[in-house]
Parts: sequence; C-alpha cells; structure tokens
Amino acid sequence: MVVLSGMRPTGRLHLGHYFGALQNWLKLQECNENKCYFMSADWHALTTDYSDTSKIDDNTLDMVADWLAVGLNPKKSIIFKQSCVPQHNELFLILSMLTPLGWLYRCPTYKDQIKEIKNKDLNNYGFLGYPILMSADILLYMTDIVPIGADQLPHLEFTRNIVKRFTHLYGKLFKTPKAKLTKEAKVLGLDGRKMSKSYENTILLTEDIDVLHSKINKIITDPLKIKQNDLGHPKQCVVFSFYQILNSEELLTIQNSCELGLRGCMTCKRNLMDKLVEFIKPLNNERKHLISDRKYLEGIIKMGCHEAINIANATMKKIHKVLKF
Repeated sequence: MVVLSGMRPTGRLHLGHYFGALQNWLKLQECNENKCYFMSADWHALTTDYSDTSKIDDNTLDMVADWLAVGLNPKKSIIFKQSCVPQHNELFLILSMLTPLGWLYRCPTYKDQIKEIKNKDLNNYGFLGYPILMSADILLYMTDIVPIGADQLPHLEFTRNIVKRFTHLYGKLFKTPKAKLTKEAKVLGLDGRKMSKSYENTILLTEDIDVLHSKINKIITDPLKIKQNDLGHPKQCVVFSFYQILNSEELLTIQNSCELGLRGCMTCKRNLMDKLVEFIKPLNNERKHLISDRKYLEGIIKMGCHEAINIANATMKKIHKVLKF
C-alpha cells in the first residue's frame, strides 16, 4: 500500500502534530506492506506565508529533525521536499483545469480559516486552490492511504471527487485514496481551540521546560469549577484533554475525583507538567543532536527527493498518455 502525507514547514512542531499525525505515520512506517512518502509541503506554506519565504528552507530542516527525533526512519520511508519535485506543479495545473470553482468555495476548511485567521491576507488563489494542490500531491504517487487529521477529511473527499471527474473525462487512471485517522485526530490547544500555530496556542514537541511551565499555567480549565471542592466537568477541561491523549493510567481516577470535587485544577496542572516533561525531554535531547548536523538532514531530503522524482515522472507519463499529449 502506498502511504503519503506531509506538513507545511511553518515552524517547529507541536503536540497536535504528534498525536494528530506523526503517531500514525510511525505505525504505518513499521508495516512492511506499506511504502511511505512523507513530504515537507513547502509550496503549501506559500498559501499563507507568501510575503516572507526566508525561513521556509530552515523550517524544513527543523521539521525533518523533529520527524527523525520521534522515530521516522529514512531507511523505511521516503522523506522529501515538495518543491524539489516539479511534477507536483504540473499535475496541480492539470487538475485546476477540471475543478469547478464552486467546489473550492464550499470547502469547509477554507471558510473556517478565512474566519479565524485575521492577521494574514488570505485573498489569493493559492489559498483557495490549496485542496487542488493537495490532490495533486496525493495522486502523483498513486496513493492508497492518506494519514490525516479530522480537519483534513473535506480535502480528501475533494480529492476523491477529482478522481471521479478525471475518470469521467479521461478514463480510469488514479486510485481512490482512503483516510487513516488517529484516535486523537484533533488535539486541543491552550485556549480550547484546535492546537495550531496560526492560533498561537501550541505546546512544542521540544518545548523549553521553563516555557512549558508558563504555558501549562495558562491553560483554560473547567469554567464552572471555581473552588477545589466544586463539582468538576473534566470533559469540558483542556487540561483533562491532555491527560486523554497522553493515555494516562490515572485517567479514570482523575475524572472521578474531579467530578466529585476532590481534586483541584492546580493539582491537575502540576501532574500534567510532570507527564509532559517525561514525554518531551527525550525528544528534545534527540532533536538537539540531529539539528547540529544539518548536512546529514540535507542528505536525507536529497535522497528522498531523488526517489520521489522517479515515481512522479512515471505517473506523469501515464497522465500525458490519457490526455493524448
């Protein structure tokens, strides 16, 4: 089975990336039946950060270092940079020709981000056409499985519709990709919204411990639990949501004691701090080792790009044939 996924190189990775995507990537990588492609989606980064591209290459290396720190293995997976494979752009152009504008304007994630992101001008075709480029990424490698978060499901359905339209116009060529979701597909940020760099509500995978302490103190807890002995509602508490994704052995005990008013919010935050330090510290140490050898990281990306180009070339030859070019 062919697996493809990617991330935009817009900065260091956070817990949402790990529990919403990377954890899934690692499981798929370890299956011998899978051929995995993991992509730094630097063209996608331009959809929102087109005004300043100076950090994209450095961000790619930082992101790949995070990937390797959590366990991605370049001997088992193809790790590459989207912009090094020009066939992504060619297929994006072809698919743009057959995509109705109405499909793009109705995309739920387009509407949500236009509403939520106020500090950037998103009035550009690149942002509107993001789902078409994502479709090109997926179809270029004849992908079977796309590991994504729940918020990306509309984009995958968009891709499936493009496959149907392409098949109707030119004949059967592409596979119909399927989503692979993690159990914790949506991780909440410090403010209760989805964890996202755009919302500035993240905890980094390699967060500085002092900064982590400050962030934990600011997390929104149950708004109805004012005093320690007030009856709590843990399912409405962001702190409790972190216990859930960390698979804490004490989860049921924490839930019951909160609901009965036997546990205060500060106790929960202190315990959460200890668990996050335990999780983050080894990743931080491994990342520091990796990022100190940038030539090693560049070599991994270069090797992955070479393999990706070979596959992409083969796909484009098939596309040219059915288009009668």
